[in-house]
Amino acid sequence: MAFTTSMSGRRWPVFLAGIGHAQKIFTAEYSNSAQKVYDDDDPVEQPAADAAAGNGVLVLKTHCEYPTIPNGAEHEGFVVMVTVKAPALVAGDSGRAPVDLVVVLDAGASMAAGAKLEQVKRAMAFVIDSLGPRDRLSAVAFDPDEARQVLPLTRMSEDSKAAAKRGVESLNAAAGTGTANVRGGLDEAAKVLDGNQYAAVILLTDGQGYDMTSDDHSGHVPPFFTRTYQRTPVHTFMLSSDGNGEQAAAAMYHISEATGGTFTFVEDHAIIQDAFARCVGGLRSLAAEGVWIDADCQYPGVTIRAVKSGRHESRVEEFYEQVTVNVGDLYADEERRFLFLFDVDSAHDAKDTATHLMKLSCNYGDKATHRIVDVYNQGPWVRRPLEAGNAAPDMEVKQELLRVAAAEDMALARAAAERGAYAEAVRILDARRELLTRSSAPGMAGDAVCKALVAELRELSVRVADEQEYKLTGRACVLAAMSAHAQQRGWSVPLFSRRPVSSSGLEVGCSGSAMFATPEMRKMEKLSEMLRKRQQQLAAPVPPPLLALPQKNGSKVVARSRLEARLAAAAPHLSMLRRYRSLLPLKR
Repeated sequence: MAFTTSMSGRRWPVFLAGIGHAQKIFTAEYSNSAQKVYDDDDPVEQPAADAAAGNGVLVLKTHCEYPTIPNGAEHEGFVVMVTVKAPALVAGDSGRAPVDLVVVLDAGASMAAGAKLEQVKRAMAFVIDSLGPRDRLSAVAFDPDEARQVLPLTRMSEDSKAAAKRGVESLNAAAGTGTANVRGGLDEAAKVLDGNQYAAVILLTDGQGYDMTSDDHSGHVPPFFTRTYQRTPVHTFMLSSDGNGEQAAAAMYHISEATGGTFTFVEDHAIIQDAFARCVGGLRSLAAEGVWIDADCQYPGVTIRAVKSGRHESRVEEFYEQVTVNVGDLYADEERRFLFLFDVDSAHDAKDTATHLMKLSCNYGDKATHRIVDVYNQGPWVRRPLEAGNAAPDMEVKQELLRVAAAEDMALARAAAERGAYAEAVRILDARRELLTRSSAPGMAGDAVCKALVAELRELSVRVADEQEYKLTGRACVLAAMSAHAQQRGWSVPLFSRRPVSSSGLEVGCSGSAMFATPEMRKMEKLSEMLRKRQQQLAAPVPPPLLALPQKNGSKVVARSRLEARLAAAAPHLSMLRRYRSLLPLKR
C-alpha cells in the first residue's frame, strides 16, 4: 500500500511495507481526506511474495553538448542533458504494481452515430481482459442528463471480468440532446477512487454537446484530481465526429494538463481499442513513483541559467546553485530527458584542465518492492584545453535540442491558428520541418527521431492549413502532439484522414509522437492490432463454396466459385457458337 505526502510543495512517496531492506524507508501517519462515497469496492490485494526481488534500479545519466570548452573562453547557454530511465519489468506480471483504473465513458446520443459506442465496448472488453486479478476496474457512464456508476471498483478475476463485460455491453446511447456532462462523469470517478494504491482515470468522449460559451475549462476538473499531495492522472481521449465535437479538444487537453495525464485524438474509430491498449500497457507497468531530481551546482565559475523540462515542474533556487525537477511517475523502461543550460566562466590558469558542472541525486519509490531508493551521479566534467579544437557535438543532446525546438514551434503554430493566421501556422511548421530535413549536424537528417519529427510536422501542417481543416481535426491533432512532447509520454495512434487527401491536396496519415512508447505499451498495442484484425476477419462475409472442375485427363483445376464454375462450364459451348457463326455467309 502506498500514498504520498507533500513537504514544501514536493511530492514524496511513502510506503507502508518492506521495512528491513537496505534502501531507505520513510513512514508517516496520514488520513485520506477524500471522502469515500462508494462502499462497494473490492479490497486491495497484497503484492505477490516474489515481487520483493524487484526490477532493477533507475538509471541516471548526463550528456554534455560538447566535450570541451577552451581554457580562457567562456560559454553561455552550455547544454547538459540529464536522463532518467526506469528499470524494465523482469519479474513478469507479479513484478508490477497493481492499478486502480476508472474508465469514464460518454454515452450521449451522438455516440450512437457511426457505431462509436459499439467500438468503445469492444475496446473496453480488451481492457478488461488485459488486467490481472490484483488490478481493480470501475466504469462510469455520463450523458447530458446524468452520470452513473456502471461497475464498482472490482478486482479483475475471471468471474469478475465476465460480469464487467456484461455491464459495459449493457450501455446504450442516451436519447435526446444536451450539454455534455463531463464534470458529472469525473465527479463520479472521484467518488470511486480512495487513493489506496496507484490510480488513474481514462476519459473518452466525442465532445458533442460541449458548452463552448467560455474558454475557462477549470470547472471541468474536480479538486480531487489536482490534490497537492497526490494528483490522479486523467488520460483524455477525443473521438472525431462530423459536427463541432473537436472544438471540445481544448477542454480535454486542459483536463489532462491539470491532472498530469495525456490527451489523445482518435480520428479512426476502428482503432479506439489500439489507443486504449497503449494507455493500459503503460498504466499496468508502473515502475517508479514520485521521481525527483536534485542538482547541486555550487562550483566556481558555473551558473545554471534555466532548465527545459516541458510540463514537468522545475525550479532554479536562489543564487542559481540548486535545481529541482519533479519527474513524476515512470513506466517500465520509460525515459525522460531534461536540458540544463549553464553559463561557464573562462579559465585562465593552465592547471584548470577541467570544470565540474554539477552533481546529481535522484529519489523515487520502487513500486515492485515498496522501498524508497536513492540514486547518485557525480555529474559531468567538461575538459578545458588550452587551444580550441573541432569538438564534435553529442548527437543525443543535439537530437533532444531539435525535438524541443520542434515542440516549441508546434505551440507557436497552434497560437497562430487560434487567432486565424493559418498561413503563418503552416509557415512555422514547414520552416522547422525543412530545418530538420537538411540538418547541418552530421548524420542527424537520417536519424529515426528526426524522421518521426519531420513526418509529424508535415501532418500538422496539413491540419492547420485552413479554418475548416483546423476546426475539424487540426486543433485536436496539435494539442495531442503538444501533450505528448510536453510530458515525453504518448500513446498517440496513427492518424487516418476521412479523405484520401486533405483540403490542401497532401496525403495524410502519419504520426510522430509515438516515439515515446515503451516496450510494454508497444506490446499491448501489437496484441490489440492482432485481435482486432482477427475479429474483422471473423466478421467478414463468408464467400460461397468453391468447386473443383474435372479436366479431360481427369485432373482437377484450381477451385472456383459457383459463378466462375458456371462460366467455365459454358466456355466450350460459347467457343463452338463463335466457330459456327464464322461459317455463316455475311449479309450484304
